[in-house]
This record gives sequence, C-alpha cells and structure tokens, in this order.
Amino acid sequence: MTTHSAAERRTVRIAMNGVTGRMGYRQHLVRSILAIREQGGVPLADGTVIWPEPLLVGRRPAALRELAARHGLPEDAVSTDLDAVLADPTVDVYFDAQVTLAREEAISKAIAAGKHIYTEKPTATGVAGALALARQAEDAGIKHGVVQDKLFLPGLLKLKRLIDGGFFGQILSVRGEFGYWVFEGDWQEAQRPSWNYRAQDGGGIVVDMFPHWEYVLHELFGRVESVQALATTHIPRRWDERGEAYEATADDSAYGVFQLAGGVVAQINSSWAVRVNREELVEFQVDGTEGSAVAGLRGCRVQHRSATPKPVWNPDIPATERFREQWQEVPDNGEFDNGFKAQWELFLRHLVADEPYSWDLLAGARGVQLAELGLLSSAEGRRVEVPELTL
Repeated sequence: MTTHSAAERRTVRIAMNGVTGRMGYRQHLVRSILAIREQGGVPLADGTVIWPEPLLVGRRPAALRELAARHGLPEDAVSTDLDAVLADPTVDVYFDAQVTLAREEAISKAIAAGKHIYTEKPTATGVAGALALARQAEDAGIKHGVVQDKLFLPGLLKLKRLIDGGFFGQILSVRGEFGYWVFEGDWQEAQRPSWNYRAQDGGGIVVDMFPHWEYVLHELFGRVESVQALATTHIPRRWDERGEAYEATADDSAYGVFQLAGGVVAQINSSWAVRVNREELVEFQVDGTEGSAVAGLRGCRVQHRSATPKPVWNPDIPATERFREQWQEVPDNGEFDNGFKAQWELFLRHLVADEPYSWDLLAGARGVQLAELGLLSSAEGRRVEVPELTL
C-alpha cells in the first residue's frame, strides 16, 4: 500500500476480476469503488484517507478498455493476464466477481501470491474447497473478506436495531420469501444469465441464495444447526442469450426449514419462478412473544404485543380488517448507504487500520456448507445436521 502527501492518503491498489459482469460492474466497481473515489476516499480517525485504485481484470480486453475509458481510468488500469497482475507487487488486494466455477482457483493463486482477498460468494463450489481457502488465507497471514451485502440493507439494519433493543422479547420464528419471475427467454429476454440454470456451470438457486440465508440467520438470529430443504426445477426448458433452447439442469426454486441455535425456527422460500405479491423482492417476518416485524430490502414494519388485533376466523363472511394497515413503519433514523459500498469501506478500514471485521473466508465457507447440505437434504428427503466449521 502506497502512502502519499505526508501520510494523508493511503493508496490501495485492487485487482478487480469479473467487472464486465452485472454484479461486478454495477455494485462493486460503479456503486462501491468509484463511488468511494467520488466521495474523496475512506477517512480514518488519524486523518489518513484510504484511496482505492482499481485495476480491471478479465478475459475481454476491448470490454475492459471501454469500461476504463467510460469511467476515466488510465489505459494501464486493465489487464487480461491474471498471473502478471498477481505477480505485481503494487497490487494489494485481489477481488473476485467471476462465475463460481472460476473463483476457487483464482483466489488460491492470489493468496499464494500474498494478496489480501475480498470476494463475492459462494467462495467455492464445495465446502471442502471453501474451507481450504480459509485455512490457506490464515496460514498466509493475509486479510480476507467475503461479500455479505444483505446485512447492510436498510430493512435488515432496522431489523437488527429492533433485535438489539429487545423489541421482540423471545424470538420464535422467521419466515422469508424471496424471488421473482425470471423470463424463460423465448418471448421475453431473461433477466438472469443462462448459466444460472445449468448445474454443470455452477448454477442453481440453492448455491446462489443459501449462502445469503446462512449469514442473515447467523448474524441476526443464531447459527444454523440443521436444514431440511426441497430443491426443484419448476421450469425445465429455457432459452439462452443467443435465443437457443437449453435444458435447465439446476434448481430454480428451493423451500427450506432451518433450525437455529437457541430454538428459533426459520422457513425461507427462494424462487425464480414466482410472481411478486409482496412489498419488496425479499421479505422476512420475525415473530416474537412481545412483537413482530416484517423487513424487506429497505422498509420495516412492526406490530407490538400491545397493539395486536384479535382476528376471529370466519370463512362465511368477508374480511373487514385491513391487516397490513395495522402495522407501524419503522423510521429510518439515519442515512443508509449502498450496502456493497458500506462493506467495502469496512474491509478497507480493516485492511489499513486493522479495524474489526468478521465476514471472512470462514464465514464464506459456512454459506457454501449450508448450500451443500441443503442440496443433500433435498436429494435424500431428510433433515440434515449442520456441523460447526472451524479452522
């Protein structure tokens, strides 16, 4: 890491692999790293400012050069030679937003080259590989982080505030609904890439979403101790980016029950074959002895025990109560930044100032483990214990 202007600016050079993809470009390059630069960097308590300097890495030189030109980055801020990038002593951090199948090998090479690691999830295709990366990173003495963006969403930050304030009393259960209709690609273009629906290419909603559910449940409610899941492919035939039909071999929907340490039961449905009849694309309802809440990406509504109505079941007459209107909106009470950017800033502070940071490669391995055991549960039709992972 390079220091400029009498320790006022600390430059951190970040090799960003996979920024030509949707997530790598929009959330990590534009809304995180470039947004941090636009705000003047990340300030530290001692007056130092962390200045991220991206190096765009990928397989398509023309696309990389176009991105660099579009955002005013120098011509030498692109590379198609990952080995040369990792051998460059001026590169401090390796970031990976590639497809999952390519991630494990690239991260392992970056660790071996002594680079600090920040990566999208899942970190590997299996728990053995994910755990091996965590151990390799610890042995190398480098710093490492895994994207766990949903923890930084306004809705879940409000939910965390309620939990920390004791609003729920004893938490009993969590119900999650996630998903939307992904077009098949024949008469309307699909809004997700076709590899998501091919198991042989690392696709599937369990692999994609169960790592998210692991860290949300773990951080807010307790460690997942068992999983019972049903994964299925509701739509077996789709059309790819070239308009050619293909067989969808990966699961597009999953229905999971998770038992958590402390007794909380979580039920989460995940689907790319469901039409949205919710306030947001994902919602979590949390019920406790003293109150309940429904949190989405941004909003959070509550109903306290003292304000809970007394519905009476009577199917013979129309419902007269407007149940959603009986809930109270939780105020923002603060400014909420982009969740990806907020976590990037925390990681950069951890890297430069050694500030605390817990969302590491071991946390990433827990997510891969839950996905792997969820698929096992579905295949064998049984509840599966989730052993605690350690280095």
